[in-house]
Amino acid sequence: MELGVIGLGRMGRIVVDRVLDAGHEVIAYDVSPEATAAAAELGATPADSVADLCDRLPEPKRIWLMVPAGDPVDETLAELEPHLTDRDVVVDGGNSHFEASVRRAESTDAAYLDCGTSGGPAGAELGFSLMVGGPESAYEELSPAFDAVATGPEGHDRMGESGSGHYVKMIHNGVEYALMQAYGEGFELLHEGRYDLDLEAVARTWNNGAVIRSWLLELCEEAFREEGSDLGDVADHVAGGSTGTWTVQESLEQEVPLPLIYTALSERFGSRADARFSRRLANRLRYGFGRHEVARRDS
Repeated sequence: MELGVIGLGRMGRIVVDRVLDAGHEVIAYDVSPEATAAAAELGATPADSVADLCDRLPEPKRIWLMVPAGDPVDETLAELEPHLTDRDVVVDGGNSHFEASVRRAESTDAAYLDCGTSGGPAGAELGFSLMVGGPESAYEELSPAFDAVATGPEGHDRMGESGSGHYVKMIHNGVEYALMQAYGEGFELLHEGRYDLDLEAVARTWNNGAVIRSWLLELCEEAFREEGSDLGDVADHVAGGSTGTWTVQESLEQEVPLPLIYTALSERFGSRADARFSRRLANRLRYGFGRHEVARRDS
């Protein structure tokens, strides 16, 4: 398979690297010439524009977008539009809102697959979890690429019609908020409680056989090992919030109560005003799974 990849940031580079490692060919483009050159060093064929990328791809074209959600997706699709036919397939691997994905699927000549992507930078070695929405025939056609980018055939599936992939990923992120909040509150009580505890040791012990073991808990262990049980100068400021907001909005529309996710979202917004240990841990956990910048307190 020859795959065009547009958007060569942290996650886009992982897509390129894993597709190449699986023996496929990649034509790569990014608005940053430096990012395009870095992809070329991995073995991809560099393109100097969206049009150039399309010219280099065989028919039918298979294109994977890894650009930021929102306007950049629409702007990229507008550039692609003159080069697409109904035989082509476009994958949106970013965190787009599911309703935007439905709109794009309806307005794009190519088959459009909305692909929720989870796993963060760890996916470079392990592979991602991919939640895909859109036409089944297009999904089957791109399965070799999904096998390469995901943890394998079990790491991806078609969730349903257009929008469903990003819908499932949106709710996945809401669950992530609640899990981070639960770990944060538990460790806050341990930190402020009756005993002088080594929280790295607590997390390590829980990670070996306990009911609540998980990758997020492994990241708690990493955070306490690197920052100390008091989390050093990690600030009480948790960034992000869009996918959690979308999840809560959907719960209101569907009249499905999500008290844990709503509370976690509220705590995230509250972190921009008050100070809590639980939110400092959430701040550090976002670095663990996504290599998001850690806000630090002033010395």
